[in-house]
Amino acid sequence: MMVTIDPSERSARDNYKLLSGSIIPRPIAFVTTLSSGGVLNAAPYSYFNIVSSNPPLLSVSVQRKSDGQQKDTARNAIESGAFVVHIADQSYIEQLNVTAANLPPEESEVEAAGLTPVPSVRIAVPGVAEAKIRMECVLEKAIPLGGTDDSPACDLLIGKVVFYHLDETVYDDRGYIDADQLAPIARLAGSDYAGLGERFSIDRPTS
Repeated sequence: MMVTIDPSERSARDNYKLLSGSIIPRPIAFVTTLSSGGVLNAAPYSYFNIVSSNPPLLSVSVQRKSDGQQKDTARNAIESGAFVVHIADQSYIEQLNVTAANLPPEESEVEAAGLTPVPSVRIAVPGVAEAKIRMECVLEKAIPLGGTDDSPACDLLIGKVVFYHLDETVYDDRGYIDADQLAPIARLAGSDYAGLGERFSIDRPTS
């Protein structure tokens, strides 16, 4: 027997619980941005995925605060036009978790977590050295969505990748990423995360 639910009759929190528990595992983007005052902010986001490979585009959905205000990541990315996306991996997951704290805009989550800032090549926003993969992005588009016209629920950031940084252990000479060496971390619901776990292959249809 199926349980049937009308989302319009559920609260935003109840819909969040259903969505975050159903759409799993979710890749985690660890995003650094630079404020107008020069503070390097950072936070993890699991509403994240590929949009296009031609050109390379990524999407990161940044939910707004309960009062409707933009979070530091969205505001900084929109103001500066750039951000860095790092792939969350096991080597720095504890530090990444520290950056999820709600710090004031003038405090750097990178500094609080003891992460190491590293300059970017094409943009002014630094990345962090601990991540095995980081991608410099320029803001292609920022789209306010959800909520109401006066108070959107999130800001969908579309970033164009302008430079890749790949640890040599995860990159092979065929141009592929070694998933085992990357050891990515995915988001589940609540406080739960997952690694790669068991894998299997199925050939795609040829027609």
